Amino acid sequence: MSPGEVAAILFGIFGVLVILRVPVAFALGLAVVPVFFFDERLTPILLLREMFKSYNAFVLLAVPFFLLAANLMNGAGITDRLINFARALVGHLPGGLGHINVTVSMLFAGISGSSTADAAGIGSLLIPQMKKQGYHASFAVAITACSAVMGVIIPPSILMVVWGGLMSVSIGGLFLAGVVPGILIAAAQMITVYVYAKKFGYPIYARSTLLELGAAFISSSLALMTPVIIVGGIVSGFFTPTEASVVAVLYSLGLGMFIYRTVTPTKLPKILYESARFAALSLFCIGTASAFGWTLAYFKIPAALVAHIDGMGLGIIGTGILVAVAFLIIGMFIDAIPAIIILGTVLWPVVQHVGMHPIHFAIIGIMSLAFGLVTPPYGLCLLIAAAIGEVKLVKCLKDVGIILLPMLGILLVIILFPDLVLALPRWIMPRFVM
Repeated sequence: MSPGEVAAILFGIFGVLVILRVPVAFALGLAVVPVFFFDERLTPILLLREMFKSYNAFVLLAVPFFLLAANLMNGAGITDRLINFARALVGHLPGGLGHINVTVSMLFAGISGSSTADAAGIGSLLIPQMKKQGYHASFAVAITACSAVMGVIIPPSILMVVWGGLMSVSIGGLFLAGVVPGILIAAAQMITVYVYAKKFGYPIYARSTLLELGAAFISSSLALMTPVIIVGGIVSGFFTPTEASVVAVLYSLGLGMFIYRTVTPTKLPKILYESARFAALSLFCIGTASAFGWTLAYFKIPAALVAHIDGMGLGIIGTGILVAVAFLIIGMFIDAIPAIIILGTVLWPVVQHVGMHPIHFAIIGIMSLAFGLVTPPYGLCLLIAAAIGEVKLVKCLKDVGIILLPMLGILLVIILFPDLVLALPRWIMPRFVM
């Protein structure tokens, strides 16, 4: 069979299974099975072998540990302290609670590495408050969901750990490269909140004094040290990303149990169970997606794609736009981790061929997939926020579109000006990021 025919079978079966509401992790594995019967050199045992091979990666241990750290931080009541600090910092701006929402998401992103933890933890506290203060429910849901995407863009990020492990890209470099895009997205969202506040007259808080700001900062300082410890330790070479995830767990546990004393022994079993459940789902997706990706490579589908795109004569910018569109589309339908394994590995030879920097490629892909967390039909962060706000998903789409538009503009700027994401890694890690 030609690469095109195999690709049509794989993606066709996968698409049908997703439409039939089969979980993505199972759909990826089942889509591969028919192809194995078309080639006598392939057996279903190979499917299992490729799945197990994908788990034999030390860096993947970081996924469950970062998830556990995020849940421990949520259980420790870190979000309340971050909200108080954000209120003292930006609460006096028009639409104060909207700015607080964005700022807390940016701060929490540097702690959790998970957008869903961000949407659930912050949304449960701020969406009811925003509704009570007269904000439109659809806007409260939309800004919470859209700000939560920073969870996988600002370091430390679970997606960056997975990407770096799969494609042998410096995870420390990826962490540093996510700083500027994260800040730009936060700035774009705060401008949008300002426009909404002026139009609808949303309330503001009284300006905090320097003393109040200092007290709020001191109260949240131990939590804010988390990204400094994790990213600083990785960038300095003091520990690996996997070791950093364990440090994050121990630090979060220490804060929750011994400093703040909000994580009690009776709470720990539930936190451990939820972390294990989400980690199992993510890792099973990695296994089936790896088997799917191996099948694509076996039938030389990436090579055929490289040849086709080479004929189009696209340069780095054109390829960057193509990559963004592809990830934006696939992110609307499946979770980010399997999308990275399937589409990332397929497009990797393409971007190498045109000379795109691997970190630039990674940031474009991760940002595009992050936006998929607020776009239906998948839109996991939007689903979580809408459930918390008790608002129908359809009613939030207009506000999501308005907030998402400048975010897409930031993505385009990142594509056009790669030095924006590469400057920090090249400055701090010149030996590892050329």
